[in-house]
Amino acid sequence: MKVFYASTLFGAMSLAAAIDDGRFGDGRRVLIVSNNAAIPEVAMPLDKTPGFAVLRSRFDEVHSWNDLVAPLHPSDWRARVIEVPMMERLIRSHWGLDGVDELVLESIAVPPARTIAGLVRDCPITVYSDGLMSYGPTRDPLPAEIFRRITRLIHLDLVPGLTPLLLSEYGVPPEILPDERFLSIVHEVTATAPDTLPGQAIILGQYLSALEIVTPEEEAGLHESMLKALVARGHTSVVFKPHPAAGRRHAQLLRAAAGPLGVKLAVAGESVPAEVCFAALRPELVVGCFSTGLVTARRYFGLPVASYGTDLVLERLAPYENSNRIPVTIVDALLPRISSDGRIGEPPEADLPELVREVGYCMQPDTYPDLRPASIEFDPRYFKRKRLETLGFADKPSAFTRIRRKIRSAI
Repeated sequence: MKVFYASTLFGAMSLAAAIDDGRFGDGRRVLIVSNNAAIPEVAMPLDKTPGFAVLRSRFDEVHSWNDLVAPLHPSDWRARVIEVPMMERLIRSHWGLDGVDELVLESIAVPPARTIAGLVRDCPITVYSDGLMSYGPTRDPLPAEIFRRITRLIHLDLVPGLTPLLLSEYGVPPEILPDERFLSIVHEVTATAPDTLPGQAIILGQYLSALEIVTPEEEAGLHESMLKALVARGHTSVVFKPHPAAGRRHAQLLRAAAGPLGVKLAVAGESVPAEVCFAALRPELVVGCFSTGLVTARRYFGLPVASYGTDLVLERLAPYENSNRIPVTIVDALLPRISSDGRIGEPPEADLPELVREVGYCMQPDTYPDLRPASIEFDPRYFKRKRLETLGFADKPSAFTRIRRKIRSAI
């Protein structure tokens, strides 16, 4: 028996592609789904979305983690050490999980995936792609009883030439999921999607304010600026694709901004993956901040893309080891950037694999000592001077310089 876990339709599509590629063999397959939205009670569960129906046949049973832990939030609840044996027996008996020979998880470092790994024990673990985050360091150290069970990382080849850093400190080998397998699943889901929304361009939303990277007002401002940039380029109809966990507020605010600009704004369903929108709509341009969707749009569909607001996010991310740092660094250094007046320009040329290794090392130097470079050239866009000083890549300032910096910051 194989037990799978997914929290998004994108994740379920990745699992279906891996199953079709023969990565999990035969036997009984059980899927655990969760809805990790801020208020899951008002969001559509993964297994109730229209696109999931075509994936359902890959699994013998589907169970809801939300139903099991309600009324607690799936991202918050975890069993206390003393409760683990009891909860393990409960889950195994409640869902008939005796004889599990493999557990397949996304986002292994955080609940509910980490919680499930601690309750479904004594079997190997496969971790599958978490989008661009797979190229960054493991978010938090894993206990030995979990990392010793992880046998592989299955991921999409989103950025050819880049090797995932995720779980590499534990010697976990990465396996690439073939492009054609993933695309076949996308087209399968697209065939069942609702009627195509009208739109010449797509704006990809995220949930930056929920992660406390920017304020809600600033995130609304980013979306409005993206819309104005598209209008400046002559687009009169735009589709907004909100993040599944972001709620409806962003769409409401962007609709209000679209009217005075004279642009027709359509909002894609929260449960519809961005990749399905790309396949069905074939937009002239896809704009976003640092969404993985920007990379899949260009990589798998050959669509023009542009990022907006990565400079603000890079400045605001804290602490430095924030797990969003690698995704935003990749998008910022790899993809074209759009300005508020609609102009699109290429980023300065960069050695992306080297940049990702340097940033990854600075994020988690104790975890990845082998990544330490001989030197790092200070670029305020990607590195904090204090971080480089602490790690010995820059001279620490004199007392006079520190005083001068304090005075400048106070002015």
